[in-house]
Amino acid sequence: MSAEPSLPAPSPAPRFGVWLIGARGSVATTAVAGCAAVAAGLHPPTGMVTETAPFAASGLPTLSSFVFGGHDTVDCPLPKRAEHLAAGGVLPHGLPSAVHAELAAADREIKPGGPLPGRDDGRTQDELIDRFAADIRAFVRAHDLAGAVVVNVASTEPAPADGTLPPSSLYAAAALRADCPYVNFTPSTGLHHPALAEPAATAGVPHAGRDGKTGQTLLRSVLGPMFLQRALAVRAWSGTNLLGGGDGAALADPAAAAAKNAGKERVLADTLGAAPQGEVHIDDVPALGDWKTAWDHIAFDGFLGARMVLQTTWQGCDSALAAPLVLDLARLLLRAHAVGLTGPRPELGFYFKDPDSGASSALGDQFATLVDFAALLRGDA
Repeated sequence: MSAEPSLPAPSPAPRFGVWLIGARGSVATTAVAGCAAVAAGLHPPTGMVTETAPFAASGLPTLSSFVFGGHDTVDCPLPKRAEHLAAGGVLPHGLPSAVHAELAAADREIKPGGPLPGRDDGRTQDELIDRFAADIRAFVRAHDLAGAVVVNVASTEPAPADGTLPPSSLYAAAALRADCPYVNFTPSTGLHHPALAEPAATAGVPHAGRDGKTGQTLLRSVLGPMFLQRALAVRAWSGTNLLGGGDGAALADPAAAAAKNAGKERVLADTLGAAPQGEVHIDDVPALGDWKTAWDHIAFDGFLGARMVLQTTWQGCDSALAAPLVLDLARLLLRAHAVGLTGPRPELGFYFKDPDSGASSALGDQFATLVDFAALLRGDA
């Protein structure tokens, strides 16, 4: 009796890299810990739009396939950073211990970033880009990854005052040089620098951004269209943000705050047809840690000139709001790259204060476009 032929061993499931700029910050730490927790079934994927029905068959990478690494200029290890976040109520009690192995593995893949503000790094801009790109390529090779996406979640930087590339643009250029999709989840310049226009257009990778829409602007992108569609005249719209942590410290710089506020104000101008009176103020309150409070005061006119006011208060944890969006965007850009999409992806405007050209600023329109994009990734369109 002849022996039955042995079956070939199944091919290992592909793995994908998520390379985080600002990899030891609050958002990055929450994303790494949250990804591990959801993949292990310890917590539900609350806040992850890609885990809802429209995306079920879109071919997105699984969370368990993700390998994390990144660049940072600080040296606090991810497990310790996660402990600090748990002590502040950002992460659930006990989660840092439960996912310690995943946090430690990601921390081993974090490379020194740069240049530090106000310091002469000693390397030219092209040398820095080459170094960062080499780090990303080495990460992909070491883990035999099917692909990797670069996501900027570093602190907001001021808009550049001269023609030099700011750090966010150096990292963005490195992503292009390493043939990786790129997401700018911050208001920083990133790929929007004029010097990167041609490389971005010819790189052959998809990219999206900028500035993740997590709180006050998310609400504005819903309320602005409501006033317009109900033919109510908005006379003034003012806002205040109180926040601490790294974002609060970074946004205490008026130039960085101006970069942040530009996206908030643009949403109102786009959804209302014109910018109303009023400004947004950002106050650094270190005692708040990673929590923030945002107030809006909206003065509007109704029928026969009746003057009315809507006031809103948004209280939340920015890291917990941002992390699931970072994971969503990583999955979507990796899949877009796999199916051959390139260039800016305005279909992902749902996630950004300052989406790529061609995107609506109204959340309902953005969500409909995002669902259509899921169909495109499935091959339905």
